[in-house]
Amino acid sequence: MNDPQAGAKSPNLDSAEKEQAAEHSAPHPLVIHEIVREEGEVAMERTFGALMWSALAAGLSMGFSFLVQSILESALPESSGRDLISSFGYTIGFVFVILGRQQLFTESTLTAVLPVLTRRDVKTLLKALRLWAIVLFFNLVGTAIFAGILQIRGVFSPEVSDALAHVSQAPLSADFGVTLVRGVFSGWLIALMVWLLPSARSGRLLTILLVTYTVAVSKLTHVIAGSVESAYAVMIGAASVSDYFLVFLIPTFIGNVIGGVSLVAIVNHAAIAPEITNLPQEDRD
Repeated sequence: MNDPQAGAKSPNLDSAEKEQAAEHSAPHPLVIHEIVREEGEVAMERTFGALMWSALAAGLSMGFSFLVQSILESALPESSGRDLISSFGYTIGFVFVILGRQQLFTESTLTAVLPVLTRRDVKTLLKALRLWAIVLFFNLVGTAIFAGILQIRGVFSPEVSDALAHVSQAPLSADFGVTLVRGVFSGWLIALMVWLLPSARSGRLLTILLVTYTVAVSKLTHVIAGSVESAYAVMIGAASVSDYFLVFLIPTFIGNVIGGVSLVAIVNHAAIAPEITNLPQEDRD
């Protein structure tokens, strides 16, 4: 059942049963589109300070993906299934960020793009670019701060420190083209997760875990989660600053944007666009 009004239209149900059917039906795609679009509209209207602090908090929170994954790896014996278990740690940062309503750049590749595709004016485009710039910059600042905190000696055991060093190499392990393609898949999955959340209801946590675990176990690159790892590698001398930008950040950023914007935002909007066009003007504003 895909129509939230299906229960209301059924002649075989009384009023209470119609209400129950409506509650259990999946939201119409247009409803999901409007929920996600409204999130983007609200985010674009936030002040610089609000976006800055929320994005900084998100960057810091994403550091726990790196930390928990490394802790799990340090506690597990060498085996073929080690990565399958330690990859669950990667999901933690996303859970904190998304359930905490913090501003994450890769979410905005969907939420901020839908208003642009719907309104199709320069003003909305500029607002979306402003949102992207502020959120991306302070997400990355947050990841650098977290990576710096991990440099404090004695906080974690030598085994965890060794695992941190090992995990930090993952985003820097491939060439530009491979990293870009991995970024496309990662951006695709994270934007798709944002699209799924309005209909997930009580399954929001499970949705986040499943999607982000897929990113981790597939060794895909995420511009914010991977930034903590890459920044840590630079700080311990295992990589250079140019490696951070040229091997990781730039190709991952491009890939995440392509995956989120073209494979989710544009495609899903195209499926809804005829219904939006048929709405009265006052309903679209």
